Amino acid sequence: MALLPSTLSFSRQVLPILALIGLAAGTWYVISELPDREVTDPKKQPPKATGELANAPRVAGAGLVEPASEIIDIGTALPGLITDLRVAPGDRVKKAEVLFLVDDRSARAQLTEATAAIGEARAAISEAQTAQATAKQQLDLYDSLDDPAAVSRSEVIRAQGDYDAAKSRLSVAKASLAAARARATSARTELGRLTVRAPIAGEILAVNIRPGEYVFTQGGNNSAPFIQMGETNPLHVRIDVDENEAPRVKEGAPAIVSPRGASDRQVKATFVRAEPQVVPKRQLTNSAAERVDVRVLQLIYALPESDLFRVGQQVDAFIPAQSDEE
Repeated sequence: MALLPSTLSFSRQVLPILALIGLAAGTWYVISELPDREVTDPKKQPPKATGELANAPRVAGAGLVEPASEIIDIGTALPGLITDLRVAPGDRVKKAEVLFLVDDRSARAQLTEATAAIGEARAAISEAQTAQATAKQQLDLYDSLDDPAAVSRSEVIRAQGDYDAAKSRLSVAKASLAAARARATSARTELGRLTVRAPIAGEILAVNIRPGEYVFTQGGNNSAPFIQMGETNPLHVRIDVDENEAPRVKEGAPAIVSPRGASDRQVKATFVRAEPQVVPKRQLTNSAAERVDVRVLQLIYALPESDLFRVGQQVDAFIPAQSDEE
């Protein structure tokens, strides 16, 4: 410590000053970095019951909007190339209306072959019937003769053989006609299966195929449904209620439903039914405290006509509960 004056002690004078400076700097840093603890109202209010349910017994649940018919996944019974797609998301279709067509050239060729075979079989039947009738007339003529010696035995045998042969050809032709008709019916069935139609009247929700794509039967290489549709008039909401709260639910009473994130916009939904089976919870709310091993009772409610809801949208719901006296 040759640089310090002889009267200045580092350990007794300089070191305490440096410690005080460090303490002051640390105190200033801690104070300046403290989080803002000012209490403010949240930008989005959590869902809460209003009206009749504001101060009444109630059960809360999360729900998912779905069509009244539930979502119907449309596939194809036969693989092939899509030649025509006739719908788009948002279209409304009638029952049995064509949704898309799969390449049907092979089935049409089979139908053409079967139709030609039907014509051949009919011609063969006509020829066999004529030959049988002629042979029968010849036999009747021989039988009508008074003198058996008027005609040789070989002629009678030949006429009998012609009759039996014509009868046999007639049976074969009829069998060929039945087989050709069966092939034609099968080809028409294939043509019908290659034309995919709407099973019900409703709205097209999603289209996951395009003209020119090769599609397999459902469950093959295509994982997503080709087309999803459902009856969206009215919309339903499927509300999950914790199994612990399920006994308190007052079935039949209307529910208060609001879109997720818009708790101030609420509608009254009409009770439709309760599913008979309690199932594992599949619809998650992404809450940190949410249990995923819980089972839920699913309640179905009909939503009033509104622009607030779309299929697949999450909602919050409040359902009247039975009071303790009940």
